[in-house]
Amino acid sequence: MRRAPVRVRIRARRLVPLVAVLLAFTGALTVPGTGTAHAAGYRYWSFWESDGARWTYATQGPALARPADGAVNGFRFAVSADSQDAAKPRETPDFTAVCGSTPAKSGAKRIAVVVDPGTEADAPDGEKPPAPLAECARVDADATSADALAAVAKPLRYNSAALLCAITGYPKSGCGEQISDDKAASPAPTASRATGGLSRDDEDEEGGTPSLGILAGAAAVLTLATAAVWQARRRRG
Repeated sequence: MRRAPVRVRIRARRLVPLVAVLLAFTGALTVPGTGTAHAAGYRYWSFWESDGARWTYATQGPALARPADGAVNGFRFAVSADSQDAAKPRETPDFTAVCGSTPAKSGAKRIAVVVDPGTEADAPDGEKPPAPLAECARVDADATSADALAAVAKPLRYNSAALLCAITGYPKSGCGEQISDDKAASPAPTASRATGGLSRDDEDEEGGTPSLGILAGAAAVLTLATAAVWQARRRRG
């Protein structure tokens, strides 16, 4: 009877390598940047709102946002990993500076629209960013931010998933393409109508969230470890 504890300890020691593998495997899931593919980000137009002092990443896309009279909307073209990394418009004008000379009109509203095409470092190969602009859009009272943008910065270009691809015709081609460390571009990410930028799925994938294959592997290791522990307890009993 006294040998039982010894036998249990031996079986417990046999579980150590398996548990160690499990911990190492699952621990890797929480370490940022452990994926096999590393990307610098996506080249796209981000959408911003300003209180006159600072820019805030918009929580809705321009096709959904319906700003009130006196609002300031901004658009910035850059290579960004996600909304936390996105480059803001470099100028932060207040509403009066942009729309002060545009009189109010019944049934309409005025939106200050700031467009920052970014720098040459973020420009697609063979293209040069146009000059930034700040214009006052006087649009219908129920107009969206996309309507205000179209009123002052045509031509606009969207892709089939409603991702904003070009403002004032810039860039001429491409739409939200992924830019890797070696500058190679891959197909465009899924557009998010809610954010006007990258979808949460794309952000998670690029931000180091484990893939389905890794999660399945972790689940398999966990299952083996659980079965081994159960078997040891069963034999001990």
